[in-house]
Amino acid sequence: MSKSKLRSRRSHSPAKTEETQSDGKTKVKENSGSAPPAFATLSVADVAGLVKRHPVPFVFLISLLAFMGVEYTIPMIPTASQPLDLGFIMTRSLHAVLVSSPNLNSVLAALNTVFVGMQSAYILWCLLVEGRPRATIAALFMFTCRGILGSSTQLPLPDGFLGSGVDFPVGNVSFFLFYSGHVAGSMIASLDMRRMERYKMAWGFDILNVLQSVRLLASRGHYTIDLATGVGAGFLFDVFSGWYLESKNNQKTEYGVIVREPLSCRCNCDFQQINQSTVAAA
Repeated sequence: MSKSKLRSRRSHSPAKTEETQSDGKTKVKENSGSAPPAFATLSVADVAGLVKRHPVPFVFLISLLAFMGVEYTIPMIPTASQPLDLGFIMTRSLHAVLVSSPNLNSVLAALNTVFVGMQSAYILWCLLVEGRPRATIAALFMFTCRGILGSSTQLPLPDGFLGSGVDFPVGNVSFFLFYSGHVAGSMIASLDMRRMERYKMAWGFDILNVLQSVRLLASRGHYTIDLATGVGAGFLFDVFSGWYLESKNNQKTEYGVIVREPLSCRCNCDFQQINQSTVAAA
């Protein structure tokens, strides 16, 4: 390394001072006040390296700038108009088919109801048969939050909504639009399947979830934002339920002993080994 480059690097590095502590040891202390801002030392090669190492945040940066332009120029929807939904536009032809064929609409609604029953059956199976409550807790979190948000902001029923007596909730009763419990519940079940390495079942649920989303858009049963938020809600509340169970698994008594909850995300054999080791130690 040349002397000029070495002097340049030293000039940009933060100044360091030595401080003698009471125990006789010397502590090196950086003087951050004389350090230049981070961007001042960046070169074109450094920026290119950052983009190469972190491509996803860079794409997010580009999308931020693009959507800022869209947001500041897009015309607002008049108060008396129906919302503009790109999902409705994309499924316009399928919506016309369902309008002209009420029986087909009812058949698709019945199949969707069967799929909702499959979600519920799997989540209850995890709890009652396998003793793993994570999916159930995630579903309880999700539906509670859905009820709060759905009550707080009640969206207007989409124009052209096609109801059916066999759709879920069965009987053409009222329901919350934001967000989709159909999609969120399917995501919770799919994530649990992946945790248990049931990958074929998970991919099957994902495909059915996409199909039910298209059907919900075509029947105008949900806005696009309801479906997209449902996917995020499934991920979010699955994480929350994992955090909750982890906190319960690590609970300590007043004697400092870790208490393992019998209903947790760990399998039963782990609890049996823990109990056996505890008895042996006693």
